[in-house]
Amino acid sequence: MAVAAEREFRIAGTVDLQDDPAEYMESCDVVVDFSAPHATPRLADLSVEYGKGMVIGTTGHNDKEGERIRSAARSIPVVWAGNFSVGVNVVFYLIGRAATLLGENFNPEVVEMHHRNKVDAPSGTAERLVEILAQARNLRKDQERHGRRGHTGIRPNEEIGVHALRGGDVVGDHTVHFAGEGERIEIIHRASDRRVFAHGALDAVSWVMGKEP
Repeated sequence: MAVAAEREFRIAGTVDLQDDPAEYMESCDVVVDFSAPHATPRLADLSVEYGKGMVIGTTGHNDKEGERIRSAARSIPVVWAGNFSVGVNVVFYLIGRAATLLGENFNPEVVEMHHRNKVDAPSGTAERLVEILAQARNLRKDQERHGRRGHTGIRPNEEIGVHALRGGDVVGDHTVHFAGEGERIEIIHRASDRRVFAHGALDAVSWVMGKEP
């Protein structure tokens, strides 16, 4: 993990996925995980063993991996988010409010675009947007529609469309469309510099130290 020089954190070093992370646990303040889904549960177990807080930005975990992270969070403080951009987290709030205020006659569609090398879809940020919309509209997981093809029939109000685009070097674009009769609202966030994620993660590191589980 790398941190800005002005931050007063002890740096244990960069941990490669091939290394044994246990070697670094004693000398770090907080475990920061931006790696791969299969690596996070092992780091979470070690963080519990050594009593270290965690900041997790990795996405794409399956149910079993997610449960191990949640289990760790009952013993140590954890900040787990699909996106550490300050702007995106404001968008999360705005989407929840908009979904509640607009009601079911405004149909929500989530569109995200990332670089061609991203291996999971939809993005963790898009999944969080869908969760927020589903909570606001009291919709179930099976009412998400990931892409459309063929004779799909009339779009019901009780549906959230989700679409993932991939190409080039796009850092991360997320748009939520609320399409009503005669009008449409779009809430958009575009990241053009990956440093916004690093800055947000460092804010999370500062916050999580000393917190309760």
